[in-house]
Amino acid sequence: MSNSNKFSLEVRERAARIVQEHRGEYPSLWAAIESIAPKIGCVPQTLTEWVKRGG
Repeated sequence: MSNSNKFSLEVRERAARIVQEHRGEYPSLWAAIESIAPKIGCVPQTLTEWVKRGG
């Protein structure tokens, strides 16, 4: 299974939404992504792509 298919579309969309919802709690978007990515089980770069794509 390729890395892009490791997470369902629903999980990717939810993760991107979580970042947007909690963005104000961090000094930068990257800080939010770095904090949230390990909780989801992905690397920050992957979560960044999800946020850019909106899921």
